[in-house]
This record gives sequence, structure tokens and C-alpha cells, in this order.
Amino acid sequence: MPDDLHGRLPRATSTSIGARKNTRPVTCHFTIHTTHSDAGSQYTSFAFTAHLLDAAIDASIGTVGDALDNALMESQIGLYKTELIKPRKPWHGLADVELATAEWVDWFNNQRLHTAIGDIPPHEHETNYYAQHQPQPAAGVNA
Repeated sequence: MPDDLHGRLPRATSTSIGARKNTRPVTCHFTIHTTHSDAGSQYTSFAFTAHLLDAAIDASIGTVGDALDNALMESQIGLYKTELIKPRKPWHGLADVELATAEWVDWFNNQRLHTAIGDIPPHEHETNYYAQHQPQPAAGVNA
């Protein structure tokens, strides 16, 4: 595969979904169902799409010519850089960054207390939400 964005992105995607084995086990309590991106050519390439299909991940691509869906992600990336990447420089290699990122995401979703949702972790908030809001069958469908 050529060493350009179209080649590096699928390899990075494979890495992030577990194609490589880390030296230390990381427990993650989440499953990726959808990945969202802009409409850049590397995200619409055949190789990237094939990797998503192999991993049973749905692709979601934002509309072209606006940045309406970027604000939340930019905020998240800012937190990630401020809380993890910058304080731990210099990194010794990509594997160290990948492992630390997986651990940070797990902590962020499962342990970090969020004031906007009552000082509980997001995973707990989501669990509570679905326990109280059972899906209703669609109109005209027999349960």
C-alpha cells in the first residue's frame, strides 16, 4: 500500500480496532459502532471503507462545505491534547501513544465524573438512560 494518507489511514484504523497487540492489556468497556469523519478523500477511499466493513463499523460522513458537526469533536480533541498528549511529552514511540490513548478513552468514558450529567461517568449515565427508556416498537409492528 502506498505510504500516503490513503495508505496510512487504513493501517491506523486497523491498529485502533485491535489489529496490533499491546504489550500490556487494556480493558475497554465500549464498542465502536460508527465512525464519523469529514468528506476528505482518505475517509472515502476504498481501503478505509473496506477496513470499516471488515470491523463491522458503519461510516458516517458530514456534509461538504460546512463544519456544523466539528465543534464537539474539536472540543474533545482539545481535552485529549491538554490532558494526555502535552503533559506526557516526549513520547517514546507510536505504540506508547496508542496505549495511553486507549487507557485515556476508557478512563474518560468509564471513570471520569462529568458535572453536566450529575457527577457520574458517561457509561453509567448511558446505562441509567437505557434502563429508564426501553425501546418502543414502531407503529404498526407487532411486538
